[in-house]
Amino acid sequence: MTKQKAPNPGIIESSQTSMPRKVLTRMIHQNYSVEQSKTEISFTLTKLRVAQLLQKANIRKACGVSVGELFQFLLMLAFYGKNLFRVLTSDHKRTEISKNTFYRFLNTPTYNWKRFLVLLAVRVTDAFSKLTNSNRVKVLILDDSVTPRQRSKAVELLARIHDHVFNRYVKGFNMLTLGWSDGFSFVPVAFNLLSSAKPNNRYQEASNAIDHRTSGWKARMDSMLTKPEAAFQMIKYALDMGIKADYVLMDSWFTTEPFVKFLAGLGIHVIGMVKQLTQTYLYNGRYYTLPKLARLVMDKGSGRIYRSIVVKTKRENIPVRIVFVRNRNKISEHLYLMTTDIAMSDAEVIRLYGNRWSIETFFKASKSLLKLQNEFQTRSYDAAVAHTAIVFTRYTVLEWIRRDNNDPRTYGGLFFALCDEVQDIEFAEALKSLMELLINIAMNFDSENTSMIKSKVTYWINSQPRFIKALLPKLGWES
Repeated sequence: MTKQKAPNPGIIESSQTSMPRKVLTRMIHQNYSVEQSKTEISFTLTKLRVAQLLQKANIRKACGVSVGELFQFLLMLAFYGKNLFRVLTSDHKRTEISKNTFYRFLNTPTYNWKRFLVLLAVRVTDAFSKLTNSNRVKVLILDDSVTPRQRSKAVELLARIHDHVFNRYVKGFNMLTLGWSDGFSFVPVAFNLLSSAKPNNRYQEASNAIDHRTSGWKARMDSMLTKPEAAFQMIKYALDMGIKADYVLMDSWFTTEPFVKFLAGLGIHVIGMVKQLTQTYLYNGRYYTLPKLARLVMDKGSGRIYRSIVVKTKRENIPVRIVFVRNRNKISEHLYLMTTDIAMSDAEVIRLYGNRWSIETFFKASKSLLKLQNEFQTRSYDAAVAHTAIVFTRYTVLEWIRRDNNDPRTYGGLFFALCDEVQDIEFAEALKSLMELLINIAMNFDSENTSMIKSKVTYWINSQPRFIKALLPKLGWES
């Protein structure tokens, strides 16, 4: 990744976040022209060799306009502020491209959009991984979000879906999504627009006119899997395609014993929220519920808000570590985090699980800013899959631009070699480094000033708590 121009100070984010919200705002609002957006995105697509990835996913056009031009035009729709119909009737219309050309492009069942997205994710995540220490933890994040189609009637595979946010049933699809994160960036890897595994919940069935040998037919069959089956299939496919990750982060819906066992068979650890239902865990020869384990582990007289215990699941005897996090405002309430990596520290489990929030910001950005729900009104399941892949690609491209603008290691090989990687520095290491720097600077002053600095620093160290003094065992003054 080579730096092309200096970043605009107005778009640099104040904290490490996976959501390129200010990049999105800059490129979508009127103060940043469509032509500027088009130039920057076009350069990024060329840099990522997106045309090559489209070919690998069998996304080709036999004649006329190239597939790269069509794809870039559809990618840019969010920045025009109009839907496809309005753009085609405006000054942005390409006279040599008809409306039917775009709809044929979206509705072609032989195009493998899911393969394209995972190939793009592999290319982007590999590039991001080179910018950080090889020991930095990378995670896959699994979650789902409802995409409602309340006014639709004849959409292919439209189903009655339960929206767990509002606790009601809606018409639409359940967008099961898998993303990758290194704690600094979020990249969508795979998705499945789930209909319903129960025929009675489907308003429309899959079209029999589709060739059963095509990717479009396979996507239709995958949409009728149960949510755990579809999730396991997505994770396995991502790992087989070359996505590198150490853990899978999940919410309480997916953190079940059978699903954890499936993922253990893939050789990847799990960190997930656990909800107390009827399950029990084996500890010291007896079975306990989560609240009973919390009473055993948590000390009400202690100021600590989290502790952990290693137990085994009831049916499969899978050893897991459960971290109990106490509600600061109500000591009787706890959150339960479970991981299959029993050697991991409690603080690290909590820190890594915090990365799961990046997929929530991704859903928000995709729906609110990238037109996931209201850009196309099509009845074809192929078009729905194609549009979702295009929206996910928009987010990936903008995440690349954000990282390219903000990360000093993208300025060239010299900076890549000399800059420290993005990392979560430990408090102890930070304090030691500061004190060593202070002492080295103080030694260069004259004897009178050095003596004064020695006195002040010694007084400061002696006034600190014991755990601070323990961090500075070698920071003595040489005579």
